[in-house]
Amino acid sequence: MKIEKGIVTRFHSNTLELIDLNTREKITAFLRGKFKLQKITPIVGDYVEYSIENGTAKIENILPRKNLLYRPKIANVDQTVLVTCLKSPKVDYLIIDKFLVQVEKNNLDCVIVLNKVDLLEKDEIDEFLKIYSPLYPVVLTSAKKKIGIEEIKPYLKNKISTFAGMSGVGKSSLLNAINPGLKLRVGEISEKLQRGKHTTTYTELLKFDFGGFVADTPGFAAFEVYDFEPDKLQNFFVEFHEHSMYCAFNDCVHINEPHCGVKDAVENGEISEIRYKNYLKIYNEVSEYQKKTRRKRWK
Repeated sequence: MKIEKGIVTRFHSNTLELIDLNTREKITAFLRGKFKLQKITPIVGDYVEYSIENGTAKIENILPRKNLLYRPKIANVDQTVLVTCLKSPKVDYLIIDKFLVQVEKNNLDCVIVLNKVDLLEKDEIDEFLKIYSPLYPVVLTSAKKKIGIEEIKPYLKNKISTFAGMSGVGKSSLLNAINPGLKLRVGEISEKLQRGKHTTTYTELLKFDFGGFVADTPGFAAFEVYDFEPDKLQNFFVEFHEHSMYCAFNDCVHINEPHCGVKDAVENGEISEIRYKNYLKIYNEVSEYQKKTRRKRWK
């Protein structure tokens, strides 16, 4: 029996859609019963081994994952592309920073795409760049006006990327502009709520014509981060690292402690005040969540 290797691009109950890693052929494969018995479920991005018997492809093994994201649920990601915008809809910086915390927690590279820049004034773009361009690559785009499309392609080539962000920020429109052959369905913004209508309802791995894969994922309307201890949060704000060595206390969390290098850096303009205030908000949210969780356990 010959064993081939593929990558899962979509999963439905007991069948998977694959792309063969050697031939790049699209394959529909079935899960063997052992996976159900062992309660093992493949997800998009998994590398698998499969065989073909009587013209039917069957999954033999799911290979070890190098990483796993839960929102969106996808395996073996090289990087996350956070697509956001400041108008239509307006995405709060707090949402962006919550997402970046999860990126850092999962030890992923990240590219930030500020979409719909054709709707923005120069000072709005400048503020965004001042906050985020020292920390992550930032690409300015407009899917509608075809701005920044060629600039983003080198970040995507020959990598497995996940596009994520709030509903309505233009992920599907942007992907269509980057690779027109994808022909993804595009939604509109609700005028009343200024939120996007969900056009992507499942996670699917798509192949770029110029090399690489991307997961077009369902958008989200809210994003919470509670799955870690609050004292670990500082590790996920990348700009804190170089300044924390100047803190007087080794266990400083940069909130109420005196002689704090991070707070000094905020006052001196070396760390964004907006980012620092969002750190405090997220820290308080995580702390409250941990307290509620402990109270439930005690009961």
